[in-house]
Amino acid sequence: MSLTSSLFSGISGLATLGNSMQIIGDNIANVNTVGFKASSYAFQDLLSQATATQSGTSQIGRGTALADIYSSFEQGSFESTGNTTDLGIGGAGFFQLREGGSNRLFYTRAGNFRFDQNGYLINPEGYVVQGWQLDANANDVGSVTDIQLASFTSPPAASDHVTVISNLDSDAISLTADISASWDGAASPSIIGNNYEYQSTVKIYDSLGSTHDITIYYDRAAGPSTWEYIITCNPVEDSRAGFGGGNQYDGLLARGTIAFSDSSGTITPAGLTMQICDDPTAPTWPAATMNTNGYFTFQPDFIGGVPQDIEFDLGTRWDGTAFVNESLTSTQFARSSTTTFQSANGYGAGDFQGVDVDVDGVITGIYSNGQLIPLHRVALAKFLNQQELHKEGGNLYSETNDSGQAITNHPGTNGLGDISPNSLEQSNVDIANEFVKMITSQRGFQANSKIITTVDQMLAETIQMKR
Repeated sequence: MSLTSSLFSGISGLATLGNSMQIIGDNIANVNTVGFKASSYAFQDLLSQATATQSGTSQIGRGTALADIYSSFEQGSFESTGNTTDLGIGGAGFFQLREGGSNRLFYTRAGNFRFDQNGYLINPEGYVVQGWQLDANANDVGSVTDIQLASFTSPPAASDHVTVISNLDSDAISLTADISASWDGAASPSIIGNNYEYQSTVKIYDSLGSTHDITIYYDRAAGPSTWEYIITCNPVEDSRAGFGGGNQYDGLLARGTIAFSDSSGTITPAGLTMQICDDPTAPTWPAATMNTNGYFTFQPDFIGGVPQDIEFDLGTRWDGTAFVNESLTSTQFARSSTTTFQSANGYGAGDFQGVDVDVDGVITGIYSNGQLIPLHRVALAKFLNQQELHKEGGNLYSETNDSGQAITNHPGTNGLGDISPNSLEQSNVDIANEFVKMITSQRGFQANSKIITTVDQMLAETIQMKR
């Protein structure tokens, strides 16, 4: 008799719909879980049984079963945060994490990371985020490894380029016949104010990060629209071989001339010369070296045995045949002498202050000396069959044979999404959709329970046929 089979059909419906409510409940419970991906389900009918009918053999269904439970990997919305290590993924991919104390790897969409006391970038459970170390040019070094801060100091860089853009007053007169002869490194001051027209000082760094003043003195030469200049440093800081001993030429690094056009007031095509002071007692003034960048160079030494080769930039450079003025260049106009622009590269040592992360996943260290140094790049992974990833809890997945091995690459490449810094991906659970599923599951459960109670009444009537 088929009444008993009807009971089991109803029971299968209750069991299946009960499981669906568990899935719905899990989704709703994780509506505020960072990076959570909602689960969906599919039902299927059970294998039918054959039964004899007037028209031959037919089939009667035996109920329902849960066919599949699968995750929806649709993009969740982003929540902006104030934490630079909160990372979201805009598109496909997973962050790769290593379990502490083992080499086992896990994968997650939840990017709520922080640095621990040892400098490792970790998730709340202490799993270490994976990525590449970077060189100074933001190129990968080696293979994917733990992201760990190891450089808490930015080393200094010695200056090798000085720019001094000035206007020298065309109405000025010559105050001395030879400005270099007016320098006396053994005296204080080393040059008297009535021996030059104008001066400009720029600060540079040595290889240890100490700062030093480089001062350029200008005076009108006897020739038309021509100026003399000398490049100097503090005589006490002059550590060149033979210098710094109280001699006249201590601190005198170089001298030269600048020729300006009478009509335009800019430096002429052959308008710059430089000679180097290399003898503390009787300088021979050899010609300065012209480097491949088109600049004359001078060589101070503040440490002793460590000379610096510094480009001297007046806003013009040698192109192989002539000096070509840049858009910002030194001039000779009829107005007071002044410095229009000055700068020097190089910097002192700096302390680590924090990090910044860009859309390419590059973690950049921010240092107190103003340097931004690329440190690491966050790795992203994808799978050919992400539906078969195994849920491990804690917002983590692990790979399986059915998911395939992780394919790791840079964010924004090979179909992977970009990194959204200062953001967290929220759960993609749709509350309205879950409530509708809840209603249909509830009504389906009620209907299947009616099958059982109705069959029970039918069986009771059958038993009562014999009194």
